[in-house]
Amino acid sequence: MCGINGILGPCSRAEERIAAMNAGLAHRGPNAEGSWLEPGIALGHKRLSIIDLNPRANQPMHSPCGRYVLVYNGEIYNFDQLAGDMREAMAAKGLQLRSSSDTEVLLYGLMLYGESFLERCNGMFAFAFYDREHRSLLLGRDRLGIKPLYYFRDKDCLVFSSELRACLASGLVPRRLDERALADYLRYQCVHGERSIVQGVSMLPPGTCLHLDEDEEGIRYWWHPITHGRSWQGMSREALKAEIRSSLQDSVRQRLISDVPFGAFLSGGIDSSAVVALAARECSGSLRTFTVSFAEAKHDESHHAQRIAERFATDHREIRLSADHLLQSLPQALGAMDHPTGDGINTYVVAGAAREAGISVALSGLGSDELFGGYPVFQQLKALQQKKWLLSYPRFVRAGLAAAYKRIKPGVASDKIAKVLCEDYFDVDYVYPYSRELCGMEELRQVLRKYIGGADEVFAMLHREVAFGTEGYALPLSGRISYAELRTYLHSVLLRDTDQMSMAHALEVRVPFLDHRLVELLMYIPDSERLSEPPKQLLLESLADLLDPELFMRPKQGFTFPWEEWMRGGLRDFCESHINALAKREQFNGKELLQRWKRFDKKDPRVSWSRIWYLCALEAWLQNNEVS
Repeated sequence: MCGINGILGPCSRAEERIAAMNAGLAHRGPNAEGSWLEPGIALGHKRLSIIDLNPRANQPMHSPCGRYVLVYNGEIYNFDQLAGDMREAMAAKGLQLRSSSDTEVLLYGLMLYGESFLERCNGMFAFAFYDREHRSLLLGRDRLGIKPLYYFRDKDCLVFSSELRACLASGLVPRRLDERALADYLRYQCVHGERSIVQGVSMLPPGTCLHLDEDEEGIRYWWHPITHGRSWQGMSREALKAEIRSSLQDSVRQRLISDVPFGAFLSGGIDSSAVVALAARECSGSLRTFTVSFAEAKHDESHHAQRIAERFATDHREIRLSADHLLQSLPQALGAMDHPTGDGINTYVVAGAAREAGISVALSGLGSDELFGGYPVFQQLKALQQKKWLLSYPRFVRAGLAAAYKRIKPGVASDKIAKVLCEDYFDVDYVYPYSRELCGMEELRQVLRKYIGGADEVFAMLHREVAFGTEGYALPLSGRISYAELRTYLHSVLLRDTDQMSMAHALEVRVPFLDHRLVELLMYIPDSERLSEPPKQLLLESLADLLDPELFMRPKQGFTFPWEEWMRGGLRDFCESHINALAKREQFNGKELLQRWKRFDKKDPRVSWSRIWYLCALEAWLQNNEVS
């Protein structure tokens, strides 16, 4: 696990620039640093040593002939198997492994098979592979987008990095806000698709490669959850549960490969408990687990985590957190934020505690809700399909019903239901975006002095890829919702936050539920198997001998801090000062922002903590990165 940097094209002071980019990634790779330059290309690398701790595995890594150069961030879990499979092809080319690292396996695989080699890889990764003879560059990213890769392209050069801030550190990327991305952030607390918050800086889409040489430039998908999902073959429920169990166990087993100490996050919910249960079976000693606890009882699930820890005899550590503790660490946490986000502080805290305990690798239950229907939106959209008869009424009638509902039950949820009632369709692409919305279009136009319109990124993507379907593929309802979650909230919030906040502590987080074999298995299963009530029955039944369902017979809570109480208490001054600063920026209608803060302070049910906090995080990021 590392950080990569690069500049392709004519560039003055290239050595100085790549050094600055490497310095910007110092937190990601404390164990080694390297760079390689020749006219027209500069590559940089910061290493966090996880597999093969020997300096022979440092990067940039060169082929024996000197023609190819690789910088790579991530882990390929099946690299040993791949090395065995390639042994004859390598011998025919006079190649021999000089290390026991996955980096060298990836280098030789790309040399021998090109980007098609990625289809054999099971892992999380982002890389840059340069062919000196053809002066061509291949950038690649893993299937689900677990590892980030940002790039900036102008007429002269291409700048790329594992982090947005390192792109800015090159001095080649203007520090300008992308106003369309700003609107996306204000609406959803993140920036979707290929955009970033900085004008001109894009994120390479998951499962794609960018190929660039003197004659060609283009992005190609090498994997996609719709086209690579397994067609449903009518497997019995028992056979499906056995397949899920087998896939998950193997996924966890592979993700325990490490030459450094590892552990697991444990919240006490189904997802992290499943990972811990499976990991405990593979460990020769006691698995180390970590959870966060709070004085505020309604947010504290530490007692549930303790029961799981006792059941599987883990070496368990509880991290007690208060508003004062968070306030003390807040400058560091916000400073670790590579891209603005309304989430992620919780990951920063628990990752820091794990690293302090000597852990370099941690397992997480991330991805289970998206695949097994754990979020409320799955049941909500299922119920909505049964109410399509409402669409037979004229829109003005439905608008009247919506207005009445908002009066009877005011709040954020009723506002969203009212918007859905006014839609002309109840299909996923039309109504799913409301489930992740923090700021509606009408309010967005009030908050911004100048709203740059255009198709909503979430709707446009879902309408293009889910509503009509990639040619020849038709997902069931649960598969369409899963796809929406994978491509939006998971990719643009959860995975981005997990990477930036864990790597701030040089901690590698691995996510067994996002093994591509499990994703492919679940995308096309019938709704009857996944849209269960209570949720995630399929997962619980698949692990019935490990997880007692009675341990989870409680409402889904989710891992969140007591923000509501803290932001009116110990964090109040911080929040108020950042809202005031943001209100003074030229893009915003300051009066509207200040009014929102006042409404939150007075406990208006329509202004939750999240609708304030993500604004504070944005202002902190703009200040820290001097983006105008």
